[in-house]
Amino acid sequence: MAKTISDFLAEHPVDREQVEKHKRRMLTEVRAYRLRELREEAGLTQAQLAERIGVGQRQVSKIESGDLDSAKIGTIRNYLQAVGGDMAIEYVIGDNRVQVA
Repeated sequence: MAKTISDFLAEHPVDREQVEKHKRRMLTEVRAYRLRELREEAGLTQAQLAERIGVGQRQVSKIESGDLDSAKIGTIRNYLQAVGGDMAIEYVIGDNRVQVA
């Protein structure tokens, strides 16, 4: 007799906390990859971009590896402007979104 999904999950419980942690990590990697793509599309090396925005190449590398928590908002904004974009900051609660910067 074939197993149902409920039977399978009963035998192989899912750790939702681990799933959410993995999901957050994957989203961070995707965003970081996209930042690198934007820089490359702008025809800039990490060193060139770093010089343009007034930080070290290591800081650009950290941003592109997803380490945004330690970066200043101004640095991220400068990064995005240097590759031809801009940045918006939103306050989000439930379905409500308010752009604050």
